[in-house]
Amino acid sequence: MTLSDSEPAPAVDPEIRAERAHLAASRAALRRMRDDVLATETPAVFGDWVSTQVLQQARALRAEALEDIPDTPLFFGRLDFEAGAVFEDGDGHRTADRIHIGRRHVHDEHGRAMVLDWRAPISVAFYRATPQDPMRVRTRRRYGFDNAARLTAFEDESLTDGAPGGDLLGGELLTAEIERPRTGPMRDIVATIQPEQDDLVRAALDTTLCVQGAPGTGKTAVGLHRIAYLLYAERKRLSRTGVAIVGPNRSFLSYIRNVLPALGEVDVDQTTVRELLETVPVRRVDDTGAARVKGDARMAEVIRRDLWSQLREPAETLVVQRGSRRWRLYPDELRELTDELRGRGVAYGAGRDLLAHRIAHAVLSRMEAAGEACDDRTHDQVRRSREVKAAVAAIWPKADPVKLVLGLLTDADRLASAADGVLSPEEQAAVMLPGRPRGPKSARWSEADLALIDEAAALIRRPESIGHLVVDEAQDLSPMQCRALGRRAASGSATILGDIAQGTSPSATGDWPTLLGHLGKAEARLAVLDRGYRVPAQIIGFAARLLPSIAPGLGAPVAVRRSSGALRLTPARAGSLPDAVADACREGLKREGSVGVMAADADIADLHRALGAAGLDAGVLGETDDALEAERLVCVPASLAKGLEFDTVVAVEPSRIVAAEPRGLHRLYVVLTRAVSALHVVHAEPLPEPLR
Repeated sequence: MTLSDSEPAPAVDPEIRAERAHLAASRAALRRMRDDVLATETPAVFGDWVSTQVLQQARALRAEALEDIPDTPLFFGRLDFEAGAVFEDGDGHRTADRIHIGRRHVHDEHGRAMVLDWRAPISVAFYRATPQDPMRVRTRRRYGFDNAARLTAFEDESLTDGAPGGDLLGGELLTAEIERPRTGPMRDIVATIQPEQDDLVRAALDTTLCVQGAPGTGKTAVGLHRIAYLLYAERKRLSRTGVAIVGPNRSFLSYIRNVLPALGEVDVDQTTVRELLETVPVRRVDDTGAARVKGDARMAEVIRRDLWSQLREPAETLVVQRGSRRWRLYPDELRELTDELRGRGVAYGAGRDLLAHRIAHAVLSRMEAAGEACDDRTHDQVRRSREVKAAVAAIWPKADPVKLVLGLLTDADRLASAADGVLSPEEQAAVMLPGRPRGPKSARWSEADLALIDEAAALIRRPESIGHLVVDEAQDLSPMQCRALGRRAASGSATILGDIAQGTSPSATGDWPTLLGHLGKAEARLAVLDRGYRVPAQIIGFAARLLPSIAPGLGAPVAVRRSSGALRLTPARAGSLPDAVADACREGLKREGSVGVMAADADIADLHRALGAAGLDAGVLGETDDALEAERLVCVPASLAKGLEFDTVVAVEPSRIVAAEPRGLHRLYVVLTRAVSALHVVHAEPLPEPLR
């Protein structure tokens, strides 16, 4: 049932009028819930300022999570159950017969549910019930909304009338929602989650999940919705241990930033690998050879060797004076203590602390054997004595991760010693830092160096682990970056998202088992999403011509829909290329939604100027954080295209994208699969061989 905006009020279908009334009442109830939170006074914990601040922050976060988003429908579906069905709604209340499914839980002043959270156990039926297994559901209803979130339509699906069902996009409203043009940042897909996606979203917290997802299959959405689900199902555990999202760059994080808040989750850290590891300023880009070697897992062994080579053989007898007596530990005894600690595999920094304790214990054993009374205070005094501190400093020197890596990468002899049998002389030369830096601040560090410093830091002091880590575009991580991220989820779980065919970095992985091994998550569950819901078949088919060259063992994705006029190729004369691009942009702007002009990074500035000269206002992705929101037409450097979606993509000079970097065909595959309605390829140079 649909309703035109031009219909007079008396002609409104009674069912739509009732649903609108329920929506309005639900929004009012949500406002009341938020007002109740804000009106609650936070008790001052006597003498504990920190606890008071924690309580106040928790109240603020709860109020933020309950804030309504006017242009986002509060509910999107309804389930009508068979008579007598009674369930728990997930918040301790019982519900029956009929429930509305929405982005968050809403209850009235009596505690009765008006909208049930999509993550509640009872809501599983909305995504998974079929005529073959109706899960006690009689009818599933989906709603249609206009751009102002005004309810305009509904569509009922009977699960008990014997119809075969199973048509993936059989419902018109579901199809329309999946195909709806999207301008600006990414939206949630909670209304259109498919059964195979729902299975991954609701995977248990203790499960580390790796999702190989072809373009348009919703792997990023699965990762974000899994966070939202886990925060609902395991909030107490995750509130103690934390959750984080790691994306490939700031433009990507800007693109996804609104998804979790729309689902009521506002307290999730979102960062990039660089930001997570950046302890020194990055002022240089490594060439491909240097980046590949620095990212290799063998560098971990080189750093380990260099760190532990700092230990020194005890050369002098330790003499500890207590009153009128002197207690001695000879070099052989000190060596035995040192070897025992090193053999236990302790972290370097912890071993240094433990050595002082071991020495103090040995001294106290001799004091007690001589009849002196000792206690914990005596042990602490000996451990902190000048003589013991000096002995520890001589045997087990302090180590600083930045200084360690700087020394290793600026001293050829030192590197040769640590890398003997691990790196070839050519590889050793490739990783040396340029110039003669006087210290860490003057060194020209690269992004690949950050993972080396993090490796050294972890060998000195093991980092804390978080409860759940989501890593998107993981196929581009180097083994050393994987090790750094894996340490941060060592005692927790992770959701690893990516596509082997989209690997563009020098250290991009060739298979998931290898990458998961570097992450320390070899036991992860590997799932494959190969059905594309957003990208039309014509575009997927065109881009898939590259797969035999870039990912020979990977099957081509399957598109579930076609779109009229989805693919267009326009050859242009060299001098007329800017005009052809401008014409393609004008044509794209006639459609609904966003338009992305994608080209080799070096060509973006000239293209942007040419579009301006043609009278077209365009933003440039990467220059401002809000480029995706501020403009319908955006110029996108090929290196920043990964993970983004545009309704129309104008891909300019594919051959130049390929020629710009060693894995240029992989980069081109990324560019060609960013369009969800239309792809317009404009070129003056011949297309790359696989596309001809």
